[in-house]
Amino acid sequence: MPLKLDSIQMNRRTILKTAALAGVTQIASPFVITARAADTVKIGLDNPLTGTYAALGKNELTGAQLAIEQINNKGGILGRQVELLVEDSTSGDAGTAVQKARKLIDRDQVNFLVGNINSALAQAIANVAFEKNVLHVVPGGHTDSVTGSNCHWNVFRVCNTTRMETNSISKILFDKYGKKWYFITPDYAFGHTLQQGFEASLKQFGGTEVGADLTPLGTTDFSSYLIKAQAANPDVIIFLHAGDDMINALKQAVQFGLDKKFHLAGAQQELEALIGLPPEARIGSWVFEWYWNQPNVPHVAEFVADIRKKSGGHVPTARTWFGYASTWTCALAAQNAKSLEAVKMAKALQGFKLPPEIALMPHDAFYREGDNQLMPTLFVGHAQAKGASDPEDLFVVDELVEGSKAALPVDQTGCKMAWPA
Repeated sequence: MPLKLDSIQMNRRTILKTAALAGVTQIASPFVITARAADTVKIGLDNPLTGTYAALGKNELTGAQLAIEQINNKGGILGRQVELLVEDSTSGDAGTAVQKARKLIDRDQVNFLVGNINSALAQAIANVAFEKNVLHVVPGGHTDSVTGSNCHWNVFRVCNTTRMETNSISKILFDKYGKKWYFITPDYAFGHTLQQGFEASLKQFGGTEVGADLTPLGTTDFSSYLIKAQAANPDVIIFLHAGDDMINALKQAVQFGLDKKFHLAGAQQELEALIGLPPEARIGSWVFEWYWNQPNVPHVAEFVADIRKKSGGHVPTARTWFGYASTWTCALAAQNAKSLEAVKMAKALQGFKLPPEIALMPHDAFYREGDNQLMPTLFVGHAQAKGASDPEDLFVVDELVEGSKAALPVDQTGCKMAWPA
């Protein structure tokens, strides 16, 4: 069947043919390649390539591309070559994300679904995957319900729950910087559950919430929120944003001089945000979900070198690793189950430990039986203005926390896993 290019009307849909993956680091064309080999295994990626989370989405895509290359070089999935079908979910439109998920499943007949960065979109996509009985891996949507109160037998998550993140850093902030906290929180599922996690810790430790504000996704002017935070006179101002929102919030906080009066901190921080900040705003205490500078961990150096080749010399971020580990999870599920049947693959992933060359971190990283949540290592530390040996070494790891020690027990997550008969 000859290749056919669809009209520019479909400009947000890109299918990355595995034969053309080598050396591709960005979405280079708005067109769609519609002809594909009938016997390939298809992985659908439904993730943001535009909007607030575009940079994060593109890095997850780069990690997925590398995984596809490696999987195909090793013989594919069950002896069949693998291709990656990519849809732009946008950064905040759940309706678009759901529409793209249905398109990937119904029209393109993908064997696996991967996505999303936005927690609300990840949950919406998970509900579609559950309805359609398709194995779904969530790379970077953190809200607890995905593997908690709205868990599904076929949905697995690579990134941490928000409670894992807050549990890993709360006591450090409380003991070292003070017990009065002010929250500046993005107004959607991710921010809400992060704040709830921190509030649970404050209650446990006997601290005080002196104020909180909800900010719309895509906020560019944080001045009114920062003025209110300053007036509340907290010990710690907690920023719970991601992507461009985190960059804008921290940049303006430093312009207001708040870093000279209070400790600035949060849970999840990302290299994309630190790179986007001026050096003086690379401050605070945070949690990284994966970090590239791990000199004593096997296979990490090779992964970093491979990503540098695909990204113009840039190091991988946690998002790169999310895309990489999520895509490899699809292949490993099929390999372990010796099947592409979703139930068999989901059963095969219960308690499954990622191989060291995929986990790329200290301690074991495994999918916990009962809620399908990956238990990885959390990297707790502080931002630094400038890397000593590399311009992108902008985080100092002070403590490594095992995911299973930061996570709530399965019976406290709200997950009631129901398997098909």
